[in-house]
Amino acid sequence: MYGFVPIIHIVAAVFAIIELGLIGYIVTPFTGPWWGPPSVESFLLFNSIWSLLVLAYVGLTPLYYTRVFHRIVSLALEWITMIFWFAGAIALAVFWGSPHCGGDTYCGTVEAAIAFAFFLWALFLVLVVVDTIEAMRSRGHSTTTAHQTPYVGA
Repeated sequence: MYGFVPIIHIVAAVFAIIELGLIGYIVTPFTGPWWGPPSVESFLLFNSIWSLLVLAYVGLTPLYYTRVFHRIVSLALEWITMIFWFAGAIALAVFWGSPHCGGDTYCGTVEAAIAFAFFLWALFLVLVVVDTIEAMRSRGHSTTTAHQTPYVGA
């Protein structure tokens, strides 16, 4: 495993917490008894929570619960999370368009949420590439030999 991967996990966790706060602020005006936030914003709220759970599994499980950790599951979760962030970032950018904020804090929060969503996509893209390369390198290298010569004894 590469030495910078845990740093990327920590940065991604911090960015996911920041994104959770930004999206929480964006969703707040839409809470009411008969309406809710747009589905794009709800999806990014889900992405933030999902990413924290995935990062907990990928980053902490190999250290403390090795029997529960599986490399293929970890890689699949990273791929899914990367796709989620790409879809969510694009959807939020398309949904809000190109706003001219002026001095509006709500509009600035939306722009920051879009930026952090793309940062998280890039971080998970790096994790996916590094872990996929590592999985492909370690694939097929077993510690036991499959073809042992039979014992010819007396």
